[in-house]
Amino acid sequence: MSSQDIPEENLPAEQDAHGAVSVADDKDPFADPGLPPHEHRIQDIDERAAKRSERVVAMLFTVSMLATVGFIASYVGIPHDKAIYVFPIGHINALNFALGLTLGVALFTIGAGAVHWARTLMSDVEIADERHPIEASPEVKAKVMADFKQGAKESALGRRKLIRNTMFGALALFPLSGVMLLRDLGPLPGTKLRHTLWSKGKLLVNMNTNEPLRPSDVAVGSLTFVKPEGLEEKDEDFQTQIAKAALMIVRLQPENIKDKRELDWSYEGIVAFSKICTHVGCPISLYEQQTHHVLCPCHQSTFDLSDGARVIFGPAGHALPQLRIGVNDEGYLEALGDFEEPVGPAFWERG
Repeated sequence: MSSQDIPEENLPAEQDAHGAVSVADDKDPFADPGLPPHEHRIQDIDERAAKRSERVVAMLFTVSMLATVGFIASYVGIPHDKAIYVFPIGHINALNFALGLTLGVALFTIGAGAVHWARTLMSDVEIADERHPIEASPEVKAKVMADFKQGAKESALGRRKLIRNTMFGALALFPLSGVMLLRDLGPLPGTKLRHTLWSKGKLLVNMNTNEPLRPSDVAVGSLTFVKPEGLEEKDEDFQTQIAKAALMIVRLQPENIKDKRELDWSYEGIVAFSKICTHVGCPISLYEQQTHHVLCPCHQSTFDLSDGARVIFGPAGHALPQLRIGVNDEGYLEALGDFEEPVGPAFWERG
C-alpha cells in the first residue's frame, strides 16, 4: 500500500513545543514541516545542574567586579613610568599592562557570564510567529495624515512666525555645543599642526653628536638625522617636538636632482626632508644610495629624494615636506624658515 492510499488522519503527525501538529503532505514538498520536538537541557530537568550553572554565572560576574576594582586600583596606584618584564614581550609599561589586563578580564567575564546564563538557564524554546504585513491599512494612513494636519493647524506654527523662526534658530545652533567639544581632541590644524621648531637661522644639529653641521660634514650618499638647535632630550616636551621637527639630510650630486624647487632649496646638493612618513607618522630610517630612495620600515612607503621626495611605492599619500636650508656666516648649515606644509600624515585642513 502506498502513502497515497493511507487516509489523511493516519499519516505520521509531529507535535511542536506549542502543541501544533504538522502533517506530512507528499503532494506539497514545500509545506511547513513544523518545529522539531523540543529537547530539554540538563538544567531544565535537574535543579542541581541549574544551581551549578547559576554559581558559574555568579562567579564570572564576581571576577568582573574584582577586575574593575583592580583597574581602578592600578590607575591610582601604579606610576605611569614604571616598567615590568613580561616574557616573551620584554619590558613594557606596567600601568598600560595592568589597565589592559584588568579591563579585558572585566569585559570578557561579563560577556562570558551573560552567554552562559542565556545558554543554560534562560528558556531555549523556539517560538514560531507568522509574518504579517507591515504596511498600514489605507484607513490608518488617512487617519494619521488627518491627525497630523489637525495638529499642525492647532499649533499655529504657520501664523506664529516669531515662534517658528526662533525655534528653528535654537535647533540649528544647539548642535554647535557638541562641535565645540571636538576642541579637546587635539590642537587645531591651523595652529600647532602646521608649525615646528624650525625657523630662519636655526642651526642643523646632528642628533648623534649634538654638534651643528657644516657642509663638509655631510658626505655624498650619506644619510644624517638632525634636530633644531636648542632642542634637548632632557626637555619635557622633547618627544612631542621631535615628532614634528625630526629631519634627515642627504648629499646628492646637484646634477642628479630632478626637481627644480628641491635644487633651489638645497645647498651644494645637500637636501633636507622631514623624517616623518606621510602615511601614519613612522620615522623613516632606510636609505638606498644608488637610487636615492628612502623607505619607511612600517608599511614600506618609498620616497625618491632626488625628485622632491615624491611617493613611488606604498600607501603614503603625498611627498615628504622639504626644509629650505643654507649656510650662515660661520659656515654652519641653517634653516631658512619652517616647513611650508604640515609634516606627517595628512589631515582635513591640509593645503
